[in-house]
Amino acid sequence: MSAFAILLAFPAVAHARCDDIIPAPTPETGAKRPITAVDLIGLRDIGDPDSASYAGPSPFAVSPDGSRVAYIINRADLATNGYCRALVVNELRAPGPPAVLDRGGELIKILDVQRGFYLPSGATQTIVPKWSPDGRALAYLRRDNGVTQVWVANADGSGTRAVSRSSIDVDVLAWSQDGARLLFASRRDGAAADAAIDREGEAGWLYDRRVSPEISARPLTPATDELDVVAVEVQSGRTMAADSVDRAALRAAVAPDLPADPVAVAADGRRAWAERAVSSPLAPARLMASGHNGETMQCPAAACAGGALSIWWDGDAVLFLRREGWDKGDTALYRWSVDARAPVTVLRTDDVLHGCVKATTALVCTRENSVTPRRVVTIDVTTGAVREIFDPNPEFAGIRLGQVVRLRWRNDLGLEAWGDLVLPPDYRAGTKLPMVVVQYHSDGFLRGGTGDDYPIYLLAERGFAVLSTERPTFFAAAFPKLKTWYDINAANQKNWGERRSLLSSVLTGVSLAVDRGFADPARVGITGLSDGASTAAFALINARTFAAAAMSTCCMEPNTTATYGGIAWADWLRGMGYPPATANNRAFWRETSLAQNAARIDTPLLLQLADNEFRLALEAFSALREQRKPVEMYVYPDEYHVKWQPVHRRAVYERNLDWFSFWLQHEEDSDPAKAAQYARWRALRSPARSTPQPRPTR
Repeated sequence: MSAFAILLAFPAVAHARCDDIIPAPTPETGAKRPITAVDLIGLRDIGDPDSASYAGPSPFAVSPDGSRVAYIINRADLATNGYCRALVVNELRAPGPPAVLDRGGELIKILDVQRGFYLPSGATQTIVPKWSPDGRALAYLRRDNGVTQVWVANADGSGTRAVSRSSIDVDVLAWSQDGARLLFASRRDGAAADAAIDREGEAGWLYDRRVSPEISARPLTPATDELDVVAVEVQSGRTMAADSVDRAALRAAVAPDLPADPVAVAADGRRAWAERAVSSPLAPARLMASGHNGETMQCPAAACAGGALSIWWDGDAVLFLRREGWDKGDTALYRWSVDARAPVTVLRTDDVLHGCVKATTALVCTRENSVTPRRVVTIDVTTGAVREIFDPNPEFAGIRLGQVVRLRWRNDLGLEAWGDLVLPPDYRAGTKLPMVVVQYHSDGFLRGGTGDDYPIYLLAERGFAVLSTERPTFFAAAFPKLKTWYDINAANQKNWGERRSLLSSVLTGVSLAVDRGFADPARVGITGLSDGASTAAFALINARTFAAAAMSTCCMEPNTTATYGGIAWADWLRGMGYPPATANNRAFWRETSLAQNAARIDTPLLLQLADNEFRLALEAFSALREQRKPVEMYVYPDEYHVKWQPVHRRAVYERNLDWFSFWLQHEEDSDPAKAAQYARWRALRSPARSTPQPRPTR
């Protein structure tokens, strides 16, 4: 029996919640107020909140006639520890607040596929609504009571209804070509696979490649590309078997099947694409196109080699959006007539353009920069003129942010890198400040670095300089013959080449801020999540630059890595050159193991970790604690690699602020609720450490 039951006959109207999901007009008061954690956590998001993520789908769906754009707005709600979500539609010819078609639903999170199994990541999934061919309705995914279902909204705002009731999440949906049917699907036999794991548990789960102990003793569910497909007749609600045409339409809607390099198909069938001369994923992909007679045309200009994000046809011309400039810090829109040698630059900016889709004579994108949160804009594809359609966060016009200075440098390998140095709003020239390094991307509006745990503007408000770094290109880019990402990762890992390159970049950026008189070299802190945490740990072992540190994930250690990571991860690491747990290869781990270097690490370290990852930190934490080093660890329940719960994000923000204020500014918050925290931290001070006594603040 199918897992789906169709409910078209009973329209389940979404309950109106989160009335401020569309902002009210903000009066201009002149004076700006300080930024707060609530401001950052409550940002209204359109698409992936991570400004550095260019690989995901666009959040925008353009109507068939090109006059409207639909998308989902998402905002964290601290009061409920949940999220406000709304399906909205903007008229492209009349900029202004969008019309709300539906409110409600829970956050839909990404399930990563790693080593053949589904792994929860905590990151937000971009839900793209689907217009019906006649433009009268929109289908979209909405999650309620822990299950993702298909909903349909009338485009004129006259109502919404649930279309599916599945026992497991619906993963993908599409309209049939004629618009008469809705097609949706879940992973093949997903309910049966989950039930089989439950039954296996009655006699004990076999500990095999399915188990990742740092997450759970329960085996992970095997990933599959096969789908159980349902077709529903929209008018009658009758279900039917999906034919080959319907299945093809659904497969085309599956975002993970998008090619690694962009492709565009014109109305007459001609193609434009990016093609690599060699098979390495790191080789630049050059722009190609089909001529009128079917011949292949190659754009020979330098601007056509590498960095392409998206490609579109516009009449006989090819439009393409490209990252370029110093360490890919700029975005440019080009127009190439296929019979011309060089493209014409339509627009170039150091702002970040995300999720661009074509609507007749314009692109619809989000646009943001270091001091401006994401907005919806259109870009004229001929003139490059930018017009704002909707600002989802107008409150930020009345919020005081720190001063931002863009710094550029090369690391010791000559690789380009850059960072945004954020200074307090009232910074006085010549003042040397305590500084915190936030990693490892600095694209777009500055929140809290990758993973959003280290609030840049809140740190600046507290009197810190903050260096938000953009990582250089991979160390392995020097080896163009590497053909797979596995080979690239192995080359990056060999002799810790990538880790050395990243540390060199961070240290060069710190030195630049110090040399220019912004930062006090004796009061520099470092932070990081994921790859950034690995760089932070490497820095604590191989440099003496940092006086305090905070990490959101931890750690790669000789015993823990091959144990709590599970069999599949241990095998994968050994294939990349890591030794087995029984090898006792101290030389291999000398430069990366916090545990093996615990006796000589004095930097105070704060760990704020997800409950499904903290076991990987136990070896390092225990070794540092045994050596009486200043270390403290917190574990957050029901969290993943990226923390998703608003109340946890606020707690992480606040504790990171307190930690760096304590160690780098010698200040304590006078809030009585934090008395025990500061008593512990004072006890962590080494008797040999000559620092001023903390003074109460705030």
